[in-house]
Amino acid sequence: MRRWYGLAAVAAVMAVTVSGCGSLTGHEGDLTANWPPLRQAEQFAPKAGDCHVIANQSSYLTSYEPVDCGQPHLVETFHLGTFTGSLADRPAPPPVGSAAIRPAFDECDARVTAFVGGDWRGARLTIQVVPPSPNGWTGGARWFRCDVFEPNDTADGGNYRIRPYDQPIERTSSLRDVLKGASPLVYGCLNEDEWGNFQQITCTKAHEFEYVGSWKAPDGRYADADRDEDAIHAKCRTLVARYANVPVDGMLRYRTGTTYRLPSEEAWTRGDRGIRCFHWSGGKKLTRSIKGGGTKLLPVN
Repeated sequence: MRRWYGLAAVAAVMAVTVSGCGSLTGHEGDLTANWPPLRQAEQFAPKAGDCHVIANQSSYLTSYEPVDCGQPHLVETFHLGTFTGSLADRPAPPPVGSAAIRPAFDECDARVTAFVGGDWRGARLTIQVVPPSPNGWTGGARWFRCDVFEPNDTADGGNYRIRPYDQPIERTSSLRDVLKGASPLVYGCLNEDEWGNFQQITCTKAHEFEYVGSWKAPDGRYADADRDEDAIHAKCRTLVARYANVPVDGMLRYRTGTTYRLPSEEAWTRGDRGIRCFHWSGGKKLTRSIKGGGTKLLPVN
């Protein structure tokens, strides 16, 4: 009611003014002549290179609090992508964990190696896709954030669980180029404690395990991801052979043992299907890396 009252009052004042002043000409008749042009509404969008104290997988403007990466933070945005085609025509952003968001995850996956400077699955790192909020989507936002973070996959700060936890660890430095050169995040050579958790160790010290690479499992339920363990170990042996430079043949299973680690269940839901593979010496203590060691280092046993 008040709005209509206000418009009627303005109309009445205008009528009195016109009737009292006669006809108006030129700019005198244009009530908007001296008004500045209206600015086009700017759509909120995050920025690559920002670090964040909030690790939510949906980006709300009200909770968007980027900080300098030298300050305490949880996740880091390394790339901004765009939903296109039929995905962009959806009435709402693709739900996190749905098949619809997998192409965005694959784009993030393809970009993160260059950002961190190495094989991100060979290190304690994980990634996530962050779409706009539903309100942002309705307002026209079609971007998605690619975030990387160091997951808290440890029980006591030094061990890696077979099915790790996934909460981000607070950092005070960027992950850009963190895998170039020596990095404490890289798996490398390892030993296993009495609970089956990994502990990193220098390759020149006695160890039984070494990271050799990863492969991507097909889509499916997380509960079924390691149902066929023989097939997983066979693929891991192939990665050991390539890493150590030994033949991929019927004798390979007698040259190397293997173990593997699945992504966390949360990472699997986000789209990560990477199975991490490790050489296992079968109990023999090694004091060097098996990389390129050939059949002399990995003889048939």
